[in-house]
Amino acid sequence: MCQNLGHLHITGPLKDMNFSIPEGGGVRFIYQFTSEPPAVSFRATGEKDGIIDIVPRTGILFLNGSLDWETKAVHRLQVESLDEKGNTVKGPYTVTIYVEDINDNPPEFDQIKYTGVVRQNSRPGSNIGTLIATDMDEENTLNSRLRFKIESQVPAVPASNLFFIQQDTGILQLTSRSLNKRIASNYSLKVLVSDEVFQTICDVQVHVIDINDQIPIFEKSDYHNVTVAESLPVGTVILEIQATDGDEPGTGSSYIIYQMKEGDPNNTFIIDTDSETNRGFVKVNKALDFEATPVYNLVISATNPEPLVLGVQYNSSSLTLFKVFVTNVDEPPVFHKTVYKGEVSEDIPVNTLVMTVEAYDPEGDTVRYSLKGDVRKWLRIDSTTGQIYTASALDREQEETYTVEVVASELTQKSKTTFILHLRDVNDNPPLLAMDYPPFFCHPLSGGERAFIQADDADEQWWYSTFTFSLVDDMNTRNNWEISKVNATHAYLSPKHANFEEKVYNVPVIINDNGKPPLEGKVNLEGILYLMVVYHDYIS
Repeated sequence: MCQNLGHLHITGPLKDMNFSIPEGGGVRFIYQFTSEPPAVSFRATGEKDGIIDIVPRTGILFLNGSLDWETKAVHRLQVESLDEKGNTVKGPYTVTIYVEDINDNPPEFDQIKYTGVVRQNSRPGSNIGTLIATDMDEENTLNSRLRFKIESQVPAVPASNLFFIQQDTGILQLTSRSLNKRIASNYSLKVLVSDEVFQTICDVQVHVIDINDQIPIFEKSDYHNVTVAESLPVGTVILEIQATDGDEPGTGSSYIIYQMKEGDPNNTFIIDTDSETNRGFVKVNKALDFEATPVYNLVISATNPEPLVLGVQYNSSSLTLFKVFVTNVDEPPVFHKTVYKGEVSEDIPVNTLVMTVEAYDPEGDTVRYSLKGDVRKWLRIDSTTGQIYTASALDREQEETYTVEVVASELTQKSKTTFILHLRDVNDNPPLLAMDYPPFFCHPLSGGERAFIQADDADEQWWYSTFTFSLVDDMNTRNNWEISKVNATHAYLSPKHANFEEKVYNVPVIINDNGKPPLEGKVNLEGILYLMVVYHDYIS
């Protein structure tokens, strides 16, 4: 139970206690604890914060300064009694001090000055804005309950009570339709916010803006025509137009938006507005094309971003006419694709069709085709149809990706595109020894000699990287030599004995890969022992 300082027993034994003390007030007595033998003194610890303390010999709990609810609302202390040697006799007991808030903070607006905008002739009850104020005192108490009020309005025309503020929410509203920009374009309000003790005033400026009751009017109803080449760059200004608006300058009621109302379904043109002068600049927005649209019959409208007031509508004064003639420019042929890509096996027959390219001339002239960059003379193109054929045998091992330029020409213009032909590998190369080996063995042999050989294949190794090694099936070779595989690409060749004469020997070796079709190759190595290797593709 919490004891108020105004209604408590000022002395008593040491025990858990709660106190409720108003903030402020300076130095004050709180309570005196009585000692019980053998206790001779008291000690307080905890959240004293330099404000709360106890007199050790007398047990008087006191404030040596002012409490502040806004800084700390609750202080928790532990109090104990001590004997002559400083040992605890009783406690520690919890002493809790609750700080009571008093109304010691004025309300504050979140802005020094507020500005609002309202259209003339707006409906009564229209919101202009909301004023926000706060109070540092305890929430949901009378200390922090705020009330808003308009203290003054300048000028007080055509009436002194044109505005109203909701006292609980701070919402500023109109009270009538009496606002007229021609009578007063600005109002200065003094708004008061108050709690039970304090009050604060801020300034509010309300600007009355014109309603959109005037439509834009073009200076000309017809801007006649202009002739431009179809090659005119995008972004070029082809016409300047002007309309005027009688509403208040610098507002959405007077700013003019120009648009193509008719005659431009593909947005070929665009109109930019100078915000200072309302002058319009008609620009090319997309590439012109004489062949597609040689003439544009345009109807241009002028409107405002703000809606017109009820009863006012745009009419023919806000429209103008303009015609654009587009002249032809000889253009080069246009390919259907920027890059053509094909893929074939390297062993396709000569005169095989590998790709058809297509181009058209915008003016309708006949297009003829040719190749450029065909350094290997592998391709030819039909100059009339754009069909590309093989002109000679292809070879992936020479060039896996073959790139040429295709040229499309008409009478005076030409254009290019790229044709990329990827060649798929076929097994058209026999396995070979990876290098030219020196003589393998020297006479006389001592036994245990062996030669390390490696096989290779010019075909794509992704598929044909495994080789097998063997000797030809004849009695002399098998009696004198043996071969053993080391890994997928290497083997050892070694003599079976040391009883060789000093002369050159031929050792036929067969190397197989996993490709198709089967192929065969031979290589001769000379030395004391002469090695002849025969290669065969192996069909697994």
